[in-house]
Amino acid sequence: MAEAAQASPSVVSRQHSHSYPVFLLQVSRPGLWSTTTLFYLMPLGHAAIFHSGKLWLGLFYVLFPLGFLLYGVNDIVDAGADSLNPRKGTFMFGSRGAREQLAALKWQIAVVHIPFVVVFYFLVGPGILWWYGLLLLAVGLYNAPGTGWKGRPPFDVLIQASYLLVFVLSSWLNNAAQLPWQTFLFGALFAMHSHIFGEVMDIEPDQLSGRRTTATLIGRVLAKFLIAAFLCIETTLVRIYFRDWIITGFLAFGALWFLIDATLLWKNRAYTPRQMRLFLWGWNVAALLGMFWNWTHSTLTHVVPTAGLRT
Repeated sequence: MAEAAQASPSVVSRQHSHSYPVFLLQVSRPGLWSTTTLFYLMPLGHAAIFHSGKLWLGLFYVLFPLGFLLYGVNDIVDAGADSLNPRKGTFMFGSRGAREQLAALKWQIAVVHIPFVVVFYFLVGPGILWWYGLLLLAVGLYNAPGTGWKGRPPFDVLIQASYLLVFVLSSWLNNAAQLPWQTFLFGALFAMHSHIFGEVMDIEPDQLSGRRTTATLIGRVLAKFLIAAFLCIETTLVRIYFRDWIITGFLAFGALWFLIDATLLWKNRAYTPRQMRLFLWGWNVAALLGMFWNWTHSTLTHVVPTAGLRT
């Protein structure tokens, strides 16, 4: 009976040919594309450059090839942990590849990136080699087997500041001024608190696989307090240096939400997969609203000269 139920080789082949493009797309984490787009567009404000081919080339790059590198290497290294993670194998939370799919990712990542290195060299200049060098250094530091920062708190959180490379690339490609240091600091903190939230959702599979993260080290409740602390700092930055009450209010609400979550709602209980999906949908809606606000107001592209503690 079991033998009769097995699929024929041709059926298996068709299943793999159908699922392989899906797997490759899942590797790039479409569930995080809106956040990546928010980072890419942030240096541009409401500049009227949407007719520019370089803008769309750069946007495509940060969504698929860049995500393919960042998360593809992560998927290769984390294959064991991902097999225990109910979030994986989806477009929202990333792939759960078969052994042969993960083995092929190494050369596929290289093939995808080679033409972009060449094109960006002509569009940006030699500086792109330094940019790629820093990118590969960050990927290596985070994922190195045995010594990778992904398993060494608090470096697993601090390394997320490497997402600021998206700011730099966007400014170079689109001939926009580099963002002020206050925006870079805001972006680094935003990337860090986002990563901790992902770790909170992955505590159980990380513990089962033996992976040590900031969230597994300090626990779910303290990790939520840490997210709230990051959000409070971000709120203060925006209030003092950019004077945008909408973004300030949104960030303050986020800090309050995680405090309520940690003390009254879920506390130390794990989120269900359905709740995780709902949270990520909400995250994407917030990122889309952030893109619209950034394009119409470009608040975070410049510091308000009279900013200070005065009201």
